[in-house]
Amino acid sequence: MSAQVRALAPQSVWNHFADLNAIPRASKREERVAEFVRAFGQKLGLEVLSDQEGNVIIKKPGSPGREKRKPVIMQAHLDMVHQKNEGTNFDFDTQGIEMYVDGDWVRARGTTLGADNGLGAASIMAVLASKDLVHPPIEALFTLDEEAGMGGAKNLGKGLLKGKILLNLDTEEDHVFTIGCAGGLDTLVEWTYKEEAAPAGAQGYRIVLNGLKGGHSGMDIIKGLGNANKLMNRILLACAAKGGLRLAELTGGSVRNAIPRESQAWVATTKPAALEKAFKVITQDLKAEFASLEPDLQISLSPAAAPAQVMRKREQQRLLLAVAAAHNGVFRMSPDVPGLVETSSNLANIVMKNGRFECGALQRSAIESGKMAVAAAYRAPFELLGAKIEHANGYPGWKPNPNSPLLHKMVAQYEKMFGEKPVVEACHAGLECGIIGERYPGLDMISFGPNIFGAHSPDERASISSFQKFWQFLVATLAGI
Repeated sequence: MSAQVRALAPQSVWNHFADLNAIPRASKREERVAEFVRAFGQKLGLEVLSDQEGNVIIKKPGSPGREKRKPVIMQAHLDMVHQKNEGTNFDFDTQGIEMYVDGDWVRARGTTLGADNGLGAASIMAVLASKDLVHPPIEALFTLDEEAGMGGAKNLGKGLLKGKILLNLDTEEDHVFTIGCAGGLDTLVEWTYKEEAAPAGAQGYRIVLNGLKGGHSGMDIIKGLGNANKLMNRILLACAAKGGLRLAELTGGSVRNAIPRESQAWVATTKPAALEKAFKVITQDLKAEFASLEPDLQISLSPAAAPAQVMRKREQQRLLLAVAAAHNGVFRMSPDVPGLVETSSNLANIVMKNGRFECGALQRSAIESGKMAVAAAYRAPFELLGAKIEHANGYPGWKPNPNSPLLHKMVAQYEKMFGEKPVVEACHAGLECGIIGERYPGLDMISFGPNIFGAHSPDERASISSFQKFWQFLVATLAGI
């Protein structure tokens, strides 16, 4: 099906995108795609650099008559979020993304598409390979490990870039110019507990929750979508109170920056009729509560072999209450920018088995004090539980500059081309601009891109017509700098 994608216009970009998607490129495992991009630059006869982190920089002279202009940094990240639907048979370590065209959309079969940020990287590759585009000298920066903690940007080598303008191609609405973003912080919880033998004669059950939309834990957090870990916890609390549920194993969610879509638990009870009744009631409540937001929510209870060991009852209650109390979702809206989430938290993943409980969450905020406040609110119930708590992967936000000369130039160009004003805003997501700006002070930075919906979920899709609009504007922007 990639042949359909390769035939799309502009073919140069879609072919580069298909090439990137043929290479597994999970965060922290980008060696193959980084080497591919290095070889791409070398084949073009361009200057290719790598820093100690493995970020790739390719430098191209300006087009005729533009050789002496100041270089422009074009930046995108090479890694992608690996997510797939339950039941999708796909190995991200060995297979390329299976793409297809659906009307105006490019989609993937049961997995994330990788348009975030593969289309940005492919666009830069097309500029580097072009022979007829008008542009100043280009410093193409391909960073690694963006999705799992911004590691590439945080460890970007100094002294490698000379440009003072940075075009980040990693936002997902074609009418929006992003000039600021939230910072982030991971909160990791570890807790050990004691197990005991499951009650004699207990019936085992599997509880499976799936069908949620998921999505980007920053951009989509305002939607109030279902979080599989929080919903499962409500089921477990209800069934423990009314049906004598005893918990043996629990797993839910996956990557830190995606709203979790699935969760499953292995439980036991000596009161199966009561548990089934309690399950039916809480399931009906949750489906009614999320009917408009999560129409495909599925929750099932099925008999299973009884577990040999379960968590002790008192510790089980303490854990479930801690998860219930841990903040998830919007924490504070911006008092200055209408409609913008300022601070949030996403309970991303849980694994509980064999006497060990682990969970991870990502806190985001446009202001540092807000980030620390929501992290403290999330951490508090687990501290009362006596868990070990660690913060990691912190990164700063990007302070907006509404007086940016680059912004004024791009806004005027957009109005001239499309007859309307673009939206200029900060976003509640992590972009590398703030970090790169710390490494290279004084950069004038804008982030923009085509319409990409459902990022970080298997519903990810990229608009073909929107990309064509974005490419037209990118080409005009480079010609005008």
